Amino acid sequence: MDRGDLELVIAIRDRGSLAGAAAALDVVPSVVTKRLGALEARLGQRLFDRTTRRLNLTAEGEAVCLHAKSLLAGFAALENELGERQNELAGTIRLVATFGFGRRWLGPALAAFREQHPALQFQLQLMEQLPNLGAEGHDGALWLWPVQRRHAGDWVTRRIARNQRVLAAAPSYLERRGKPADLAALAAHDCLVARENGDGSEREAALWTLRHVRDGSTARVRVRGPLSSNSGEMVRDWCLAGQGIMLRSLWDIAPQLASGELVQLLPQFAMPDADIQWIAPWRPKTPKRVRVLVDFLIERFRGEPWKPEGKRSR
Repeated sequence: MDRGDLELVIAIRDRGSLAGAAAALDVVPSVVTKRLGALEARLGQRLFDRTTRRLNLTAEGEAVCLHAKSLLAGFAALENELGERQNELAGTIRLVATFGFGRRWLGPALAAFREQHPALQFQLQLMEQLPNLGAEGHDGALWLWPVQRRHAGDWVTRRIARNQRVLAAAPSYLERRGKPADLAALAAHDCLVARENGDGSEREAALWTLRHVRDGSTARVRVRGPLSSNSGEMVRDWCLAGQGIMLRSLWDIAPQLASGELVQLLPQFAMPDADIQWIAPWRPKTPKRVRVLVDFLIERFRGEPWKPEGKRSR
């Protein structure tokens, strides 16, 4: 049986007559009669019982119809995929990202992707609160913070890359106050607290949970200091100016660590809750331009390019 045979049987079943099927297939009734007879002869099975008023499916006909829908859907999907491969990526991709990562890493990545696909257009919004992506017409978001979802089926997520928040301070601060010997010692230091996730609670903002990078054990330490802000960039500037110790994403401060402007403290500990994620509203079929972009971002950030050369993931 071929695709045309399946479409013929479905049309006869749905229309209930040879004449109705002929109209649906845009052929004359004699063609339907001839094709059905040839198909039944080839199969050696009757697919329809004919009466003066209506055609009724036989058990064999029901078996054909049972599989025909999925087979025809497979044909359509294959044609769509082949058609997409022949077409140049075009259209607009509407994205959301957090301010820091969006400006430092996603922006250059989108520019590089568009060089490969010049017919594409991008609309990138940087913000600190994840919007209702589907309702506001966004194709997806590159996000760092955990997302609370009312219904699991509303979102599609993929991890783009790992990330860690690490402890760091400027050499000038360490010369003045010394390095903390362990996590407990942080309580005696000036710690710079960022509240980028919109949580204004002082108690939560000053509670750092860190995990040992080797054995996976976790520890919590309550920290305090004279300076805190809802701006991560402000906290980073204070830290560079020698005002205290901060807990900051590695992607954000890797250049300063490499140059010596900042020193990583207690490197056996990190806060691993800020992986970079692709978040998108669920849809039955994602446009090819979006699928190709996500694959590009995963490949681009697979090695965690913000890490020192010898420590990048493979």
